[in-house]
Amino acid sequence: MKFERANLTDDVLLDLYKKILKPRLIEEKMLILIRQGKVSKWFSGIGQEAIAVGVTAALDHDEYVLPMHRNLGVFTSRNIPLHRLFSQWQGKASGFTKGRDRSFHFGTQQYKIIGMISHLGPQLGVADGIALANKLKKNGKVAAVFTGEGATSEGDFHEALNIASVWELPVLFVIENNGYGLSTPTNEQYCCENLADKGIGYGMESHIVDGNNILEVYNLILNLKKSMETNPRPILLEFKTFRMRGHEEASGTKYVPQELMDEWAVKDPVENYRQFLKADNILTEEFDEGLRTEIKKEIDESLAIANAEPEIQASLSEELNDVYKPFGYKEVSPSQEKEKIRFIDAISNSLRESMERYDNLVIMGQDIAEYGGAFKITDGFVAQFGKQRVINTPICESAVVSAAMGLSINGHKAIVEMQFADFVSTGFNPIVNLLAKSHYRWLEKADVVVRMPCGGGTQAGPFHSQTNEAWFTKTPGLKVVYPAFPYDAKGLLNESINDPNPVLFFEHKQLYRSIYQEVPTNYYTLPLGKAALLKEGNDVTIIAFGAAVHWALETLDKKSSISADLLDLRTLQPLDTEAIYKSVRKTGRVIIYQEDSLFGGVASDISALIMEECFKYLDAPVKRVGSLDSPIPFTKALEEQYLPKGRFEKELLALLEY
Repeated sequence: MKFERANLTDDVLLDLYKKILKPRLIEEKMLILIRQGKVSKWFSGIGQEAIAVGVTAALDHDEYVLPMHRNLGVFTSRNIPLHRLFSQWQGKASGFTKGRDRSFHFGTQQYKIIGMISHLGPQLGVADGIALANKLKKNGKVAAVFTGEGATSEGDFHEALNIASVWELPVLFVIENNGYGLSTPTNEQYCCENLADKGIGYGMESHIVDGNNILEVYNLILNLKKSMETNPRPILLEFKTFRMRGHEEASGTKYVPQELMDEWAVKDPVENYRQFLKADNILTEEFDEGLRTEIKKEIDESLAIANAEPEIQASLSEELNDVYKPFGYKEVSPSQEKEKIRFIDAISNSLRESMERYDNLVIMGQDIAEYGGAFKITDGFVAQFGKQRVINTPICESAVVSAAMGLSINGHKAIVEMQFADFVSTGFNPIVNLLAKSHYRWLEKADVVVRMPCGGGTQAGPFHSQTNEAWFTKTPGLKVVYPAFPYDAKGLLNESINDPNPVLFFEHKQLYRSIYQEVPTNYYTLPLGKAALLKEGNDVTIIAFGAAVHWALETLDKKSSISADLLDLRTLQPLDTEAIYKSVRKTGRVIIYQEDSLFGGVASDISALIMEECFKYLDAPVKRVGSLDSPIPFTKALEEQYLPKGRFEKELLALLEY
């Protein structure tokens, strides 16, 4: 192994030695603790420390790094106090996740480290978003994101590289190619000779690097970083390396041929660098021994602090309070001046006024720029706000949602338009596993609104007609809004954008151009989690949302003798249970009306809540009305049969006669 010091001073060379030695000594201590039964699980990076240390050391301290769980050198190179790392691994309060997540599944804004989730791929898209924010700020900063050779098979990898290339984002994509994805060798994972070759397909600069040579890593990153400051672009880096331990300690390494272990053992990145420094009279034996003693002392003292820390005591209120970032509603009152506009105009007006209100707000989606979106909601936005804030995306929902999370992390607000709510399925993972859980896991907000044009009645068939709100009301950490009127749509979307928590905002396509209302011309807000009582009566409570609200109104207009409370939920998460219970206790009968297919829909949970909280007030069973338990069909006759509109009146009358 040949080390080229270039123009690095002795002090820099020794500092790099300190940085690469520290994670090795921590790992050696962890292996002892595992054998003693004092640590239950450990993901070792022994053999590949030069990558994490070399990359991190070359970056500025305010540049984001997104590591994996074998990149201990990233955390130690950022000088995180060791007792906090040990507390994190032990699930104690001085860690970074309050015991809610383990090992390196955490982030910290203080040290500009954004930790992984086990799904691996989404963090590449997060790096895109962080880099996009840097580019918008014009601060010359880069982001570095780590992944393994196994994760390069994930769709998120390809989506993230494609976005970064198209948008010319300053991202360093760091692949640690250590030969195995758990036990699966590279020849069973991909067929190209080098993973760096994948960069060609994205028009992306790429490099193959000796990942065990810390000077090759460090010097390359220094040079690339300097170049990217004036020429922002993504770069794909394949670091050839090897992990000398199992995927995690329980896995072992029996699946690795011994000759391969022997071959890489002589390439040890710590020992080879040590010998180079000694041969060049930069490192003395005395200095080396003193440094090892100092680090080992720090490790032991930090372990003692972590061990002395008490175990976390479960607190129900704290657990529930941390699911969402605390956010207090501040009313902005509507003006007296109004204009009669369509539902779609209310959405567009809200977006425009919010873009004017927040200069750090970015909208992303397919065809939303010059074309104005599939429904022309953002028509004219590029002329007013520019293409840097109104961004056309490739067709890759997963990486776009992840990028929205990256924007949020790096000080921006983000709106993602799903062209149709149906298409969110390809962005499902980062919504439910990244956006929804980030605040609970490590108190990081996800300031993202995902707009969801949804619903049937337009003969658009199974792929363009779903109303899939129940996919998300089940997931703690998400807020779900579903207005039925232009006035509510504008005020609730404004507030959803204000809210630093992730919001799924459902917009029924059939309402876009069919529903008109007098709407205030100014910017105003409405609180999330508050239902609207549209009609008051004593015989029955009708609970609905979205298009079903209008269908219920049609039925009540037709059957004017029915005395009903009609409750428009407007927000499904948080749910206005107080308004629901108040009405049910008054009327004694309740029917829940949804467009979604019946089984597992929102109506089912509302029904269960009513049975638990209002049973003694009921004069009849709770009734649910929804669409058929089938995919939504295309042909008009079949769609009308599918939708619940033709069945509601019969069920309502039967309930009243019970």
